[in-house]
Amino acid sequence: MPSLTSNLYEFGEFCLDTQNRVLRRGREPLPLTPKAFEVLLVLVQNGGRLVGKDELMKAVWPDSFVEESNLTQTVFMVRKALGESPDQRYILTIQGRGYRFAVDVKESTIGRTESAGAEVLSTSVSAGTVVPEASALSAAPSDRRWYKSRWLLFAGALGIFLIAVFAPYFRVSRTPSQAAGTRLMIAVLPFENLTGDPAQDYISDGLTEEMLTQLGNLDPHHLGVIGRTSVMHYKNSQTPLDQIGRELGVQYVIEGSVRRDANDVRVTAQLIQTKDQTHVWARQYDRELDKLLPLQGEIAQEIADEIQLTLGDPHKFNAAHRTVSPSTASYEAYDLYLKGRYFWNKRTQEGFKQAAEYFQQAIAKDPNYARAYAGLSDTYGLTSTWHWGPPKQLMPKARDAAVKALELDENLAEAHTSLALIAENYDYDWLTAEKEFRRAIQLDPGYATAHQWYAECLSFQGRFDEALAESERARRLDPLSLIIATDHAAILYYARQYDRAIAQFRSVLDMDPHFGRAETIIPAYVEEGRFAEALEEIKRRLPPDDCPWTCATKAYVYGRWGQTAQAEKELAQMKRTISDPDSAFFLLPYIATGRNDQAIAVLQKAYGERSNFVVNVKVEPAFDPLRSDPRFQNLLRRIGLGQ
Repeated sequence: MPSLTSNLYEFGEFCLDTQNRVLRRGREPLPLTPKAFEVLLVLVQNGGRLVGKDELMKAVWPDSFVEESNLTQTVFMVRKALGESPDQRYILTIQGRGYRFAVDVKESTIGRTESAGAEVLSTSVSAGTVVPEASALSAAPSDRRWYKSRWLLFAGALGIFLIAVFAPYFRVSRTPSQAAGTRLMIAVLPFENLTGDPAQDYISDGLTEEMLTQLGNLDPHHLGVIGRTSVMHYKNSQTPLDQIGRELGVQYVIEGSVRRDANDVRVTAQLIQTKDQTHVWARQYDRELDKLLPLQGEIAQEIADEIQLTLGDPHKFNAAHRTVSPSTASYEAYDLYLKGRYFWNKRTQEGFKQAAEYFQQAIAKDPNYARAYAGLSDTYGLTSTWHWGPPKQLMPKARDAAVKALELDENLAEAHTSLALIAENYDYDWLTAEKEFRRAIQLDPGYATAHQWYAECLSFQGRFDEALAESERARRLDPLSLIIATDHAAILYYARQYDRAIAQFRSVLDMDPHFGRAETIIPAYVEEGRFAEALEEIKRRLPPDDCPWTCATKAYVYGRWGQTAQAEKELAQMKRTISDPDSAFFLLPYIATGRNDQAIAVLQKAYGERSNFVVNVKVEPAFDPLRSDPRFQNLLRRIGLGQ
């Protein structure tokens, strides 16, 4: 009966109990993941003091390398648990620096007693649970939930008995939704690196990525797989499985680990049902390192077969098995490809530059690696569409890479998606773009990016019902992706559903206040007539006042607000730094100050440069003052968007 002490931190109607690691509102415990609890604890213990991002990440993830997005999303979950609102803030974001806990905290210490034996005895195994073989469990990754370490103490002794008694019952049982033949959803959680060397993370991350691809291609009509962006949110996380199931909308998760020793690798994987944490299947694989890539397909097939047996339907997956596109035989090339996608996903100018370098290195290692060519095409394509390079230089390179990828593998969904992006944003060929997007989705219905970009393509044509439906499919496949959520908000803006668009933008900014694409909230505020809020957003989100884009945005807001003198002041500042009067930077200020002739000239120049700057002319609300001009209507027809 040991005596234990517990620090209690009280603030407002909340109490943070460090001994029980629980947050309570009054007497009600609130759901909080372990990492979210630790973030809140650090902030509370430093109440009133700015806690830098690096300091906070080192305190919460001391032995792991995690991206800053992990921190911002964890802070978002804490805010959600506290029920923050614009009128009641507990955690303040200090732009570019860190966070500060903003309410008074009262600390106290109490003592209590507890029976350790009773704690162990409170753990139980419910009927219907299939316990994997002891050898597989011993090498499996830690479930990182409080009961599992104790459960393992007697799992080996009970294993054979429980398998014999309960396995037949579990195999034929099914939930009503499963019996109805609905599509199952599964998440491949990031495989755990057990080498102790963070430099070996590429092996575990590579296995996670390939498992997503392998499972996603098995039977996409019956088995949906959550996208990489969302599952990587749970890397080094202790989030309970039932919570993951709710957040991602999945019935099953795969957990696994990788341990490397010289030239050998040991991989463990287990399939778990989220609703009750039932361990359905577990295996251990020992291979030479160069045999790891073929092993991934083997694991994916065994998992699919196990789900098939669990559903009690022997024909469930057999009728729709697909041949998974071969990966590279070079693990070096695959490693470089993964690094390329990592930097590509950052959606920054420097990120695209590094991504292109890694994809080119991957191709040098394996000139027949189709996915590396597709990645290179996407990098050139987005560098152009994000206006960090001239389209006439970048888009032909993007096309060459996409065509090469399809020569190597005509069934590669990523390459068809790359071609669709080029057709839409450079060729203004909407029919080809739609055909390629549809082909990509047919080949891989689980490829969230294809749904995301197709939704955007539909929105540019004014087909908003179809666009929003397609965007929702992307969100279901990758529910925690910031770029997919932001593009959904942009479609709502184009559809002139401004209140819904602003709410969606705000949800993105709550998760990551620094996510650049979400600056589209500013014109949404303008269309709602909320000019002061638009200016506040400029101050909060855009670079210093001497930046041309900041001046242009301010000039647009002031012009739409009717504050002509302020708009002209910002426009004059732009002209001092930009020599080309037909630069795209001037478009919105020209419109807002009634310079329609100059605005038309900017659009005509952009069309001549094959820029994607004109692809939204049909639906962009800011262009409404130009729509009656015959030159504007002629431009619409030339782009293929006329009536």
